[in-house]
Amino acid sequence: MKIINFAHPLTENNFMQIERLTQQKVDSVISIPSQFDPSVDFVPQVNQLIQSMNMGSHDWQTETILVNLPSLNTIAAVLLAELHGRMGYFPAILRLRAVDGAVPPQFEVAEIINLQSVRDAARKLRTEV
Repeated sequence: MKIINFAHPLTENNFMQIERLTQQKVDSVISIPSQFDPSVDFVPQVNQLIQSMNMGSHDWQTETILVNLPSLNTIAAVLLAELHGRMGYFPAILRLRAVDGAVPPQFEVAEIINLQSVRDAARKLRTEV
């Protein structure tokens, strides 16, 4: 499994948690800084960010990918739209949470959210009367 990390660095403990939750080995991590210029439109910045990864359409559609989204909601929303267009489905994403009482602050994997499953379940509700 490939993790694409658009947020803070993940720890070895995070990788172990991810492997336990997914029952898959983390093969690689692509860390992509997602600091944007707020005076420039976000869509072209997201596109440039994705282009910088040098992944072809075959990679996007066939690799097992888990995404750690950037914290800024607007960037995350545009990024998800871009990823869906390239992958053909919504990716699974990480949700991290602060470890209670940890000094300095530490984060653990709270859950892995399968966005495509969320979308599919919501789609069924749209057809109900």
